[in-house]
This record gives sequence, C-alpha cells and structure tokens, in this order.
Amino acid sequence: MILDAAALAARNLFAPETRSVFWKVLGLTALVLVALWLALRETFIAYAMPLIDGFIPDLPAWAGWLSFVFGILASIGLALGVALLMSSVTAIIAGLFLDDVAEVIEKRDYPDDPAGLAMPLLSSIATSLKFFCVVVLGNLVALMLLFIPGVNLIAFFLVNGYLLGREFFEFAAMRFRTPAEAKLFRSKHGGTIFLAGLVIAGFLAVPILNLLTPLFAAGLMVHLHKLLSARDPQFRS
Repeated sequence: MILDAAALAARNLFAPETRSVFWKVLGLTALVLVALWLALRETFIAYAMPLIDGFIPDLPAWAGWLSFVFGILASIGLALGVALLMSSVTAIIAGLFLDDVAEVIEKRDYPDDPAGLAMPLLSSIATSLKFFCVVVLGNLVALMLLFIPGVNLIAFFLVNGYLLGREFFEFAAMRFRTPAEAKLFRSKHGGTIFLAGLVIAGFLAVPILNLLTPLFAAGLMVHLHKLLSARDPQFRS
C-alpha cells in the first residue's frame, strides 16, 4: 500500500495537471531556503564571529590559510543548519499547497468519490505554523544526537518519519474528516503512517530532489488516506 502510494505520488510530481503547483512549490521552497541561509549567515557573522575572534589571536602571515579553511568549515556548518531546517520548510509550504495537490489527485484518480473540503485559509496557516514549530523542536532533539555515532542518522529518520508522517496524513484526512476524527484515524493506522513518513524522510534526504518534498509528501498522504479509507470503510470517531 505504501509503495503504491509512493509510486502514485512520484508520478504526480511531473504530471501536467500539477505543473502550476510544481513551480509554486519549487519556487517558494528555494526562496525560503535562500532566506534561511542568509539569516543564518548574518546571525553567525553578528554573534559568533566576535566570540571566535576573541579566542583566536592574530595569526601570522604564513598561517593565513587557516582563515580560508575556517571559512569553508563555517559554510558547511551553515549548509547543515539549512538542511536540518528543510523538514520544517517542507511542513509549512506543504500545508499551504496540500489542498491544491489533493484537488488534482481526487479529480483525476478518484473521480467517483466525494470531493474533499479545503481547509479555511486561516486554519490552514495556523495548522502549518503549529506543524512548523513541532518539526523544529523535533529536529533540535535530532541535532543534539548528531554527535553520537550510530544514532545521528537513525534519529534524523525516526524524528522526521514520525512527525512528517503524522502531520501530512492529518492534513490529507481533514479534507474528509473532523480534526478529532482525523487524529483517531491516524492513531488507528499509526504503524502504516509511520512507515510512509520514513519514505518522506528518505525523499527529504536526497539533495536537490528534496526541494520537491512538499509536493511528494502531500501526494503520498492523499493517496494513502484514500487507500486506508477503502480498507477501513467502517471507521467511526
């Protein structure tokens, strides 16, 4: 079921029907990541550099290459910081465009089913911001574990697999269910949804391709909710 949903979501990435959403998601994701990079860079220069300069005395001319090496290391550190925030960016952008993706998928792939109801704009923004904060906190925990060998990569996938799976599925489910019923339905099928979240986390870990994570995750969970609903038609809150 998960592989079927993932294959359908991957096919949906470049489908003609989702082309406008594709460019919106790609453009906004890239814009937000650039803004985050600049914000982290300016914060580093403003607050971290004075502290570092205070601990490191003036270097002789022959050791000037150390500044170049340090600049490279700092750039790598900033890139890692942006990478860790990628799931949070994915969360908030997908929350804004999930209804657009869902409408295309429902009309094309499930024409005989009742159409879902888009979440009101203010509710969508509030839910996306809440999700953003939760994912940031989760990734801060994962960041603390980065320096533990053998745990760091596992922590990244477990944290993001759980959070992204849970929230994206609830986004998709709330087009057809009340928030309370969506949470209960997600809890009932928690194992399946967690495994689907791991697929999203794996997609998120692929450079360049991860810019399309909001579109892929939204499509995967819309299909997964449809498949689970067909398997469990008697579910009631």
